Amino acid sequence: MGRAGLNRKTALATLTLTLAAEAPDLDVLGRFGGPAFGFAHHRGFTHSFLGTPICAAGVVGFVYLVWRLRGRKIKDPNLPPRWGLLFGYACLAGLSHILLDFTNNYGVRPFWPVSEKWYSWDIVFIVEPVMLGLLILGLVVPAIFGLVDSEIGVHKRGPRGRLAASMALIGVVLMWGVRDYEHRRAVNALASREYAGVDPLRVSAYPTWIDPFHWYGVVETPTFFALDPVSSLTPEVDPENEMEIRYKPKETPVTLAAKRSYLGRIYLD
Repeated sequence: MGRAGLNRKTALATLTLTLAAEAPDLDVLGRFGGPAFGFAHHRGFTHSFLGTPICAAGVVGFVYLVWRLRGRKIKDPNLPPRWGLLFGYACLAGLSHILLDFTNNYGVRPFWPVSEKWYSWDIVFIVEPVMLGLLILGLVVPAIFGLVDSEIGVHKRGPRGRLAASMALIGVVLMWGVRDYEHRRAVNALASREYAGVDPLRVSAYPTWIDPFHWYGVVETPTFFALDPVSSLTPEVDPENEMEIRYKPKETPVTLAAKRSYLGRIYLD
């Protein structure tokens, strides 16, 4: 986002955007409270709309402190830091983090603490190689052309890489569009069938590592879960093909006690 043009509006934009985009993952510090506590607070407050401006304020405060300690030095004296704009950039970067986490199948709780409900788009893998490839190209291509320019004696003014960065971001959005379309096809294919003569209560399709056309299908019925791989390239799903059945166990005092425990409540949430 910085290279796409935001770094032309104020000094320290790239630093602020980078730190603010990573700041929500400070929730990993919750692991010092134990694995269950860390699990409970993962993608919690720092990944919410309420937490975004608070994290942004902390990032801008940190950048301001670094700027003061360095003697208020900046690369371009004609482009001073604009702290209100940097706070807006930090909020934007935090929201981009929430958006990225929303696209995978882990999801986020953006309305915490008003609502603990999880939301997930389920269209890309947790670590999406196609997206990483697009973003890496957006960084590397300008550097390569910069080396070529220096070899032939061409010197361009201003920050480099605006076009490549913009194209990389556009590529990510287009990739999301393709994945969303294929995801809807997979979900509809799963929902259109009966499973052991029973209509599904819920269906979900989760992405595989690279292939945008093959999904891990999960179907819930009143008595069992069906795990059924599905291809969004075909309009139908054969429930008997590679389908695995997981029957829902009966409630016992042991399972009820487990659900009431601290770890049980967190896990089920």
